[in-house]
Amino acid sequence: MRLLAIETSCDETAVALVSKQNGVESSLVASQIHLHRPFGGVVPEVACRAHQEWLPRLVREVLDETGTTPDAIDGIAVTRGPGLVGALLVGLSFARGLAWGWKKPWVGINHLESHLASLDLADPPFHPPYVALLASGGHTDFFHVSREWDIRFLGGTLDDAAGEAFDKVAHLLELGYPGGPVIEKAAGAHSGAIHEFPRPMQGHPGCNISFSGLKTAVAIALEKEAGRNRNGRTAFWAASFQQCVVLALVKKLEAAAEMARCSRVAIVGGVAANRLLRDAVTNLAERNGWEVGIAPLKYCGDNAAMVGAAAFRCLERQGWSPSDLDADPRLFLGEDE
Repeated sequence: MRLLAIETSCDETAVALVSKQNGVESSLVASQIHLHRPFGGVVPEVACRAHQEWLPRLVREVLDETGTTPDAIDGIAVTRGPGLVGALLVGLSFARGLAWGWKKPWVGINHLESHLASLDLADPPFHPPYVALLASGGHTDFFHVSREWDIRFLGGTLDDAAGEAFDKVAHLLELGYPGGPVIEKAAGAHSGAIHEFPRPMQGHPGCNISFSGLKTAVAIALEKEAGRNRNGRTAFWAASFQQCVVLALVKKLEAAAEMARCSRVAIVGGVAANRLLRDAVTNLAERNGWEVGIAPLKYCGDNAAMVGAAAFRCLERQGWSPSDLDADPRLFLGEDE
């Protein structure tokens, strides 16, 4: 089976061709970072216009790159939520038009489930059961995924996602956008002692987490430095913030694994590209004698290959979607703990 997969949940336009036999045959992503950087964050209207411009071009490129015709495609997979409602509708409407024009079935996919399915694209694949931390610009959630792909929500952020916290602190440090990569780069220039920020929800049971107190602590610390040579301390503050976030996420991942009584842990999502987090989760697993899975770097951010991987699992469980499928910007994933 071969699927054309489409992802437009936020600010990345992505199209991929995936198959059961050959895996990812082509995966293209058109980044919008340069469009949103002047605003310091994603502007929904700008994202929608970019999706409309890029989707037809990416589909043509994927088909040309793989020498594929619509006749050789068995169906279409598209993200239906959660995400920005306008961006989701652009992708869903485009996919609906392709499905109608090519006379193909289609399936709507949960964006969060796609991130979990990115572990299927690792080499070797990291199959369930496992407890996963999904950390991205819009989500910080913990899930237990059973061998049968039953997904249970264990907890998550009570306010901003980890990626949003990186963006806001990067703005405070005047490092630019997006926050994750620029803070990681700045932190890499620092060695030695760091400032010990209060760790989010330390001592609270479970795996819920909050970043509001940490962001406030960073803002207060920087305000106290007003008038000093802050530029010379940017790497220090970036490293201090990054380490606090990583330690907090790893501690909550450990709590989630204990809640689910699972000795297999994983990280997925855009923040999973952070090297310090990847190393910390690997060390956590080694200390506890656990198995660890980490999404491949190229599939950490939003992409369509993971949408196709999730579609194969969804089709096994529930089949194709109805023709009147609609977008759901608040689509939930899993059963509550």
